[in-house]
Amino acid sequence: MRLTRRCLGNLGTMTKMLDFYSQFNPSPLSIKQFIDFGLSACERKSFIFLRKELPVRLANIMKEIHLLPENLLRTPSVGVVNNLYITSFEEIIHFEKADVNNTTLDKFCQALIKIRNRHTDVVETMARGVLELKESHDVDVQTENSIQYFLDRFFMSRVSIRMLINQHTLLFGGELNGHNRHVGCIDPLCDVIGVVKDAYENARFLCDRYYLASPELIVKQHNEQENGNQIRIVYVPSHLHHMLFELFKNSMRAVMEHHESEVSEYPPIKVTVVRGKEDICVKVSDRGGGIPRSQTEHLFKYMYSTAPQPSPSENHTVPLAGYGYGLPLSRLYARYFHGDLILLSCEGYGTDAVIYLKALSNEANELLPIFNKTSCKFYRTPVSTADWSSQCGGSMATRQLNLSQNQGHRLPQGIQVGQC
Repeated sequence: MRLTRRCLGNLGTMTKMLDFYSQFNPSPLSIKQFIDFGLSACERKSFIFLRKELPVRLANIMKEIHLLPENLLRTPSVGVVNNLYITSFEEIIHFEKADVNNTTLDKFCQALIKIRNRHTDVVETMARGVLELKESHDVDVQTENSIQYFLDRFFMSRVSIRMLINQHTLLFGGELNGHNRHVGCIDPLCDVIGVVKDAYENARFLCDRYYLASPELIVKQHNEQENGNQIRIVYVPSHLHHMLFELFKNSMRAVMEHHESEVSEYPPIKVTVVRGKEDICVKVSDRGGGIPRSQTEHLFKYMYSTAPQPSPSENHTVPLAGYGYGLPLSRLYARYFHGDLILLSCEGYGTDAVIYLKALSNEANELLPIFNKTSCKFYRTPVSTADWSSQCGGSMATRQLNLSQNQGHRLPQGIQVGQC
């Protein structure tokens, strides 16, 4: 009985802390702020900021997990994800009032590494939860919309939390990423063409293994701002690599399956990189037959995939496919720092995928989901029959709903850029 009371007491305390931290909005940072703070490299200030900011970001998304459709919440995999977040939230809260000393800083860094490792497979686990729902229940339009809305916000939150954790552990945890010029996981001189070629080679390796052939790569660049110089950007190379790797996998699969053995040489994949005043654009063009215009938006839905989905017992036997989360997640990575990813397809010919990145680091601000009354309302609002005029701008409005804007960003309390 004593154990039961203790468990109930812990649960009650954790619930109160969750309610408390979910009242606050996350504090979005720009890439420039990440860089400036990383150069000052003050572990104490990073700790003071993160022990408040991480619980806020965790609490905001954990509140939304409980707004999911009941049938999805009850799936075993979503239960696992929920428990992972509860455990991580509890571990961070332990540092809320801890004295700031070397021992605490060391324990905090180790806790962050443990949390990051614990959440490594969250995307796959959540994907299995959605599959478990589809296999056991019919999914109506309202449920599908709620799941799409939640997963966009859930995965965006995950990207932002991992960004904060990676910055701290790389700067202060003795984790070397092999690049001396990097500030945490950010490269101040990220070579866009270099990342393009690296992502292509990684995707080509899988394509050669599966199809015994692969399309070649042609790369062109145009630097409007620096008279043809090599295009570099302040960015997270792993994020850009993730987006390009997914696009190359999709393009290679489309080219190989569209042409099959009809040709002796497969049409190449063409990449054009352009630097403008506001944006850096990376366009990936293939001749993989394209897709109907009616299916374009479906490609960004988590409950839609054109490829065979892997079963839990299979070890990714289809190397160029998976759960169908590649494009939705890639678009989130692009939008995380206020960029975007769009598809333009010519059915019967091929597809252009364009990644937009902010050219200026001070304009590349985090786009973060915020838990509030409006987000709660979305999960409970029935699907209405919209006319053509509302459909024209409705999708973008929905995507931006309750996301932090890139105006008036303040530097969160606990971080003083350039001071330590």
